[in-house]
Amino acid sequence: MRLQILLCASCLIFSCWLISTATSYNLVCYFASWAIYRNFSGKFDISDIDPHLCTHVCFAFIELYEDGSLYVVDPWASNDEDDGGHYHQFRSLAELKKSNPDLKLLLSLGGWNEGSKNFSIVSADPVRRIKLINEILPLIEKYNFDGLDVDWEYPTLRDYAQPEDKDNFVALLKDFSEVLKPKKLLLTAAVAGAVDKIESAYDVEKIMQYLDMINLMTYDYHGAFDNFVGHISPLHASPLDYEHGRNATYTVSTGLEYWIYKNADISKINMGVPTYARTFTLEDPNNHDLYAPVTGPGERGLYTGLLGCLGYHEVCEFYSGSDSVMYWDDDQKVPHRVIGDQWIGYDDEKSIELKVDFAMAHGVAGIMVWTMDTDDFNGLCGNKYPLINTVKNRLTFHENKKKQKKIS
Repeated sequence: MRLQILLCASCLIFSCWLISTATSYNLVCYFASWAIYRNFSGKFDISDIDPHLCTHVCFAFIELYEDGSLYVVDPWASNDEDDGGHYHQFRSLAELKKSNPDLKLLLSLGGWNEGSKNFSIVSADPVRRIKLINEILPLIEKYNFDGLDVDWEYPTLRDYAQPEDKDNFVALLKDFSEVLKPKKLLLTAAVAGAVDKIESAYDVEKIMQYLDMINLMTYDYHGAFDNFVGHISPLHASPLDYEHGRNATYTVSTGLEYWIYKNADISKINMGVPTYARTFTLEDPNNHDLYAPVTGPGERGLYTGLLGCLGYHEVCEFYSGSDSVMYWDDDQKVPHRVIGDQWIGYDDEKSIELKVDFAMAHGVAGIMVWTMDTDDFNGLCGNKYPLINTVKNRLTFHENKKKQKKIS
């Protein structure tokens, strides 16, 4: 009898160990290399990265010239030529693998500020594409990156838009794939989460052939580029969206489901969540409903210094006091805050959990986060990285459910 009890206890211990092991889901975290120059407690350096927090870390960004040559935006911080004692991010990133050998590091090319023109020109020319690849590959190999993330925002759209961009993006990814795959290096892409952009920019089935993952930007649905109040990343539509006859598809749920509708490989999708807010200055502080008129973007944050945008660390530290009122939109499943004439749409732990649950119910590969450096990485409002840890904990919850189902 005692032996049976011991055996049962051992089985129970083993089962608990099995259930609590690390998640197999992706948690892809970008960080903005320019955050090293932010003010005060907003300054973010490689030393602030917990190498066990995310499964993949993406360095944002390197850029390109129209001749196909590479532009390292900040060589002072990024390379080790004639270093003179400077702190070098590429080298320091590689050091993170000593703490976590399973961590994957990706070099991200492009970004919003890069625009579309140079991508359009380079992708249209096989010679320029090869030149770009031949410059990126040595950088990846020298600094022990695990692959490349392509962030063209967006083919066929913005400056210098060309209808051929859609096909040329496929050609660019194909060329990258043929060089990276034999070396067992990853190829990923950050892609739009709005239906109109998806339809215009991507031949979904073709790009999925060459990509190991897509990082779906299911945020920035609204912001200071609108002349009315709207949330950065609503999970679902509000009845007001239908009432106003627009924007009902500008939601996380529609963005993800449209990629699935277009036959994207769900096992390669990481659904995005933001750790920053989009903000507005209200025309009338007493009217703070969705679609309320605004006079412009919200005030600059102390750390990020951008009009119409605040990091979550700024929201929790400076905009969560007694003079700030938090509202929960039960249709959109997201919070916002109002303080005076400032309207702040953001994600908190509750809305993040709901988004992770939604993504997992659709069978995605994981979650992408933009960015590490706008979460509360110093723990000034409580625990460090509250939003990313919420993602991680919820992914672990879903992983444990899968494992429990297998055991039972």
